[in-house]
Amino acid sequence: MQPEGNLDVHSQPVADRWGVGLCGLLVVAGVAVYANGFQGVFLFDDLQEIVQEPRIRRLWPLLELLAGRRPVVDLTLAVNYALGGLHEWGFHAVNLAVHILASITLFGLVRRTLSRLATHARVRSSAEHLAFTIALFWLIHPLQTQSVTYLIQRSEALMGLFYLLTLYSVLRGSDSARSTLWYVLAVFACALGMGSKAVMVTAPVMVLLLDRTILAGSFRAALRQRWGLYVGLASTWMILIVCGVAGTVLNPSKTHVTVGLGFQGATPWEYALTQPGVLLHYMKVSLWPNSLCLDYGWPVAGGAREIVAPALVLAFMLAGTFRALIRKSWLGLVGAWFFVILSPTSSIIPIQDAAFEHRMYLPLAAVITAAVVGVWWVVATWSARHSMSSAVVRAIHVSLIAGAAIPLAYLTVDRNRDYGSAVTMWRDVVAKRPANPRGYYNLGKALDEAGHDTEAMRHYQRATEVDPMYDEAYFGQGVLLSRQGRLGDAVKAYREAIRLRPGNADARSNLGNVLVRLGRFDQAVEQYDEALLIMPGHADARYNLGSTWLQLGRFPDAIRVFREVLQRQPDHMPARRNLGAAFADSGRWDEAIQAYREALRLDPTHANTHANLGIALLQWGRFEEARKSLRRALEIEPDHAAARRALRATPP
Repeated sequence: MQPEGNLDVHSQPVADRWGVGLCGLLVVAGVAVYANGFQGVFLFDDLQEIVQEPRIRRLWPLLELLAGRRPVVDLTLAVNYALGGLHEWGFHAVNLAVHILASITLFGLVRRTLSRLATHARVRSSAEHLAFTIALFWLIHPLQTQSVTYLIQRSEALMGLFYLLTLYSVLRGSDSARSTLWYVLAVFACALGMGSKAVMVTAPVMVLLLDRTILAGSFRAALRQRWGLYVGLASTWMILIVCGVAGTVLNPSKTHVTVGLGFQGATPWEYALTQPGVLLHYMKVSLWPNSLCLDYGWPVAGGAREIVAPALVLAFMLAGTFRALIRKSWLGLVGAWFFVILSPTSSIIPIQDAAFEHRMYLPLAAVITAAVVGVWWVVATWSARHSMSSAVVRAIHVSLIAGAAIPLAYLTVDRNRDYGSAVTMWRDVVAKRPANPRGYYNLGKALDEAGHDTEAMRHYQRATEVDPMYDEAYFGQGVLLSRQGRLGDAVKAYREAIRLRPGNADARSNLGNVLVRLGRFDQAVEQYDEALLIMPGHADARYNLGSTWLQLGRFPDAIRVFREVLQRQPDHMPARRNLGAAFADSGRWDEAIQAYREALRLDPTHANTHANLGIALLQWGRFEEARKSLRRALEIEPDHAAARRALRATPP
């Protein structure tokens, strides 16, 4: 099918009731297959990026919230938190809404694209049905669960929505009397996508390819006709620079990084040789999604078998894509969609994880489009050759759609169940990827948190058997042993974690905690100091250092450290309470009273703080206020002995 140049506006599909009805069906289908996904829990990177991320705890100041690498995503997470705290339901609802909106946008984009590419009446008449089928399969495909049910991958879904909106707006603007408005919307959507995920960097390239192939006919004509649009789209790349993404990727330093030229897990050449196998796996699970995995732990390719055959297949596909693009065929656009969007994560820029399913969120549309249009072409050719009636052809199409949609929907519902608990998901990971030490570590961690200590330790140890250099597994052992009171063994585990990765600030902080319990205060202080040298913003290490100084009676040092904690985290209630204790132990009662009152402003239900405030007020001679605070402590905790003694000692 070759393009015939621009078609006038009357040849474009219109948003009639039939189209609205099809969009309604997409909404129903999306809600139906993802309804059980609302039971999904916070998993893996969710814990660091959502549960433990302080930046999303407040919507103001806005500039502070938007200071991260993905400001648009952080803003939506902060809104979720403001409306419902850390209840997963609200996060799932937003993710699903984004995914459904993206599927509707894909429907509109494909429908308009197919209408423009059509050179045969049968294609033109089928454009809407083909577009709906592609959007439906894309919506309910189980491969998408990692971008929808895995909550932090909202970043992928948001980027996908804005990517699709960018291209859709360009298509609408190309035949609209209000083209400027549509092009402004395209640039705005592109900017939002850049603030969602760095893969959006490829969007201006895809717009140019789409323009050249089906609108303008050549790159020169596209740039001449819509130069303002391309200036606007290119300007959105600045967002990646402002957010620090470009600097992270291009930084060749030897610091501990997980992506870019500074990543030391693989060279650019090794990473590039690994990606053909990864891309073929992506295509396999797109067409046969029976072995999905949250965390592949994909190893660097090391042999000819892992490199040569996949590279030859990939080279053949790339050559076919270039040839089709030269001929301005729709297949060229489909191939370019797949390769261009995957290029930031599947090229020469090393990333800690060579393979993740969420990276197929948008590229999956290319695989589905090729499959759906290919099957449609076979059926159309065969039915025309045998002079079949339109009713029979429609019945065949409906049967084929149902025959694919029902299994896809079932597999998506089934996959969503794995997200229902961390233990279930990580058992699935280790079953499918038994050579992935991170899978065993996270399964051990999930079992540890569920109270299954023996099984958790077994999986931590299994992780170190698979990879003796995997420091996180020793860290997990240290956490478990410390909680069990096996402090000597915990020290050994933490020291091994530190030996393997001296820059592990968490291990040093936790080791300091264990050393404090053993009474080895000087060694504990050394570990806290090392942790803070590695990570100056490590709140736990700084707070625990202050607590150690408080225990040792070095009150000025304790006050200084607690103030440093509060300067970074004003809402750190334990630090504020202990600051009050340090002032009180120093005899600085007025400052102790102020610190305790500030702590109660943050948490008015803490009985011990009310009691300490009462004792401080008693020492300051403010007896009526002291009685009030002490009585409040007893209301909250009737058996609070210190409050009861202080109340008896308060003069009438």
